[in-house]
Amino acid sequence: MPMFSPPHPGEVIRTEIIEAHNLTVTAAAKVLGVSRQALSSLLNGRADLTGVMALRVEKAFGPKMDTLMGMQSAFDIFQTRRRERTIKVRPYRAG
Repeated sequence: MPMFSPPHPGEVIRTEIIEAHNLTVTAAAKVLGVSRQALSSLLNGRADLTGVMALRVEKAFGPKMDTLMGMQSAFDIFQTRRRERTIKVRPYRAG
């Protein structure tokens, strides 16, 4: 069964939190205590969600850090599986 590409967690944070609260990136960055650049990079999928950022989002807006980090993990796993054929490693055999 083919797996569909999970969304980048930044996309979900942008649509479900930032836009849902009618915040600008600048205003949301201020609430989170991060730079506008850092938040913008996350929201646009150019940066991964870190544990610290996930905790900031949880404290400010409520979604659990565990859920957000699970989204990042699912995204990472899917992206890595897409590149699986390019990663050349032979199985280990005890000799």
